[in-house]
Amino acid sequence: MVKREKKSNSIPDTLARILGKTAAPKGLFFILLVLYLGSNAIIALSAGSHKVLSIAGSSISVYAFAGVFSAISNIAVMFMAVYFGKRGFIAALILVILQFPSMLNGIIRHHNLQSLPGAFTNIFTIIAVVIIYFNNEKIDKFQKNIREQAITDMMTGLPNRFACQELVESLLKDGEKFAVVSIDFDSFKSINDTMGRDAGNKLIIAIAERWKNAANNSETGTVDFMTRQSGDEFTLIIRGYETDDDILKTIRHYQSLLEDKLTVDGCDMYVRGSFGYALYPDDADISDHLFTYADAAMYEVKRTNSSEKVMRFSKELMKIERTLEIERKVRKALDDDTVSFELQPQYDMSHRLRGFESLARIDDGSGNVLTPTEFIPVAEKVGLVDKVDLRVFRHSAAFFGELVRKTGAKITLSVNVSVRHLMKNDFLEEVKSILRSSGLPPEQLEIEITESVLIDSAEKALQCINDIKDMGVKIAIDDFGTGYSSLSYLYNFPADLLKVDKSFIDKMNTNESSKQYVAAIISIGHIMKFDVISEGVEDKEQLDTLKDIGCDYIQGFIWGKPLPKEEAEKLVLSQVSA
Repeated sequence: MVKREKKSNSIPDTLARILGKTAAPKGLFFILLVLYLGSNAIIALSAGSHKVLSIAGSSISVYAFAGVFSAISNIAVMFMAVYFGKRGFIAALILVILQFPSMLNGIIRHHNLQSLPGAFTNIFTIIAVVIIYFNNEKIDKFQKNIREQAITDMMTGLPNRFACQELVESLLKDGEKFAVVSIDFDSFKSINDTMGRDAGNKLIIAIAERWKNAANNSETGTVDFMTRQSGDEFTLIIRGYETDDDILKTIRHYQSLLEDKLTVDGCDMYVRGSFGYALYPDDADISDHLFTYADAAMYEVKRTNSSEKVMRFSKELMKIERTLEIERKVRKALDDDTVSFELQPQYDMSHRLRGFESLARIDDGSGNVLTPTEFIPVAEKVGLVDKVDLRVFRHSAAFFGELVRKTGAKITLSVNVSVRHLMKNDFLEEVKSILRSSGLPPEQLEIEITESVLIDSAEKALQCINDIKDMGVKIAIDDFGTGYSSLSYLYNFPADLLKVDKSFIDKMNTNESSKQYVAAIISIGHIMKFDVISEGVEDKEQLDTLKDIGCDYIQGFIWGKPLPKEEAEKLVLSQVSA
């Protein structure tokens, strides 16, 4: 193994090194000490002198300089207490106290009352040093508690996402080679669904404890730093290895600890995970890229359901440059609050305006606009889609609320919400907050969700959607027919509208089975008491077919492309005045 400096590499000690308070340079202590001793030597020489100096035409007694250097010496000992903690505090006290014998000797035996001000100054200096020291101790203790909370995952006691990022930035700065390993449990949702969230949390805590002990006890022979990102997502940083085999052996050790039987609430559980990793500097030399690459390898393990369960990143996994470019643009748009929207009209079959669907748009910085088909998959991959959803939701609702107040139009704003966004614990509060701030009537808001939520998160989604419905908000099931939801799920789902995906509309008049499929979806929707809207209607032949098979609404280029909000407002005003 690589020879390393003898120091503890446990998780707590690593955290202390990367996030601890920076110590003042040792040289400063000796500078202050020399300043103090030099000042006192000058005081001793000037205090007994009766010479007078002529400076700029004024006569100044040499004795007057004793007060100046006395102040400098006191400032020096105070700085010791400020910058050097207990060591500085003790040194300052000793230095000041050592002056008292000579002062008292001069005052008592030689009746040198000129030393009295110096004695009282030293007493006040001691009081100031004591106050500084104990006040700093309180502040340091408070800051330590704050730092610990900021870098610790409260549920497991492992370092959190912030601590992981700080360590990686520190290693990049030092140029030390390391591996970033992204870990995600397989089918963990099914444990939460069958055993309950409390059991799932206990399982995560038990696994985290195993991994923490392995890292702290150096069981692998490498230097390991395990962190919890969120949910069942963990990141492992590996250092102190010589070969790729060392890395793989370390990952296999944590994999075996994960897969060993765990007993929770009297039930034996077996968990597997997917591991993806990337190396610095071999694969990337930027922290964001390392995390993204490790995630990409891990997601590939999940996608292919590989029996190996461990994969190193390679450029072939994805079109990495374009993906990273889009990710940067999405992050910048979120940071700059420049995520915008356009509104695509929706009509009934008589060409009366039903409302608009709000569509996210992001400017790429060079005058071109990224479409949702480009940036939404990337935003989903890097965990930003809920933030994009929220910006579009908030901005479009604010505009629409004002438009409704101005025109009195009974039209609907339809907004897309990802499964990730819908599953957030504070989603309902976000909806309520947006309705309050925008003034948009709940019955004129429609939330679109994909049909995959019917299977992936049915129980929680159903509760959330029932709460939304109780507020008066409509629910639409987007892209219906492209997924795998069963009629039993659909039957129990409190939706108002089904949206037929554009892919079926495109083939409807060239493929009889596609036409029958669309007709079947419309029929099922009506049986379930849902309205049905077809997306992507672009020509009159498609429109005529949809009228014949009983579609309720359409959306598409034939009657309206996505519009900027100014054009959407003109359209509403023209409909209201007609």
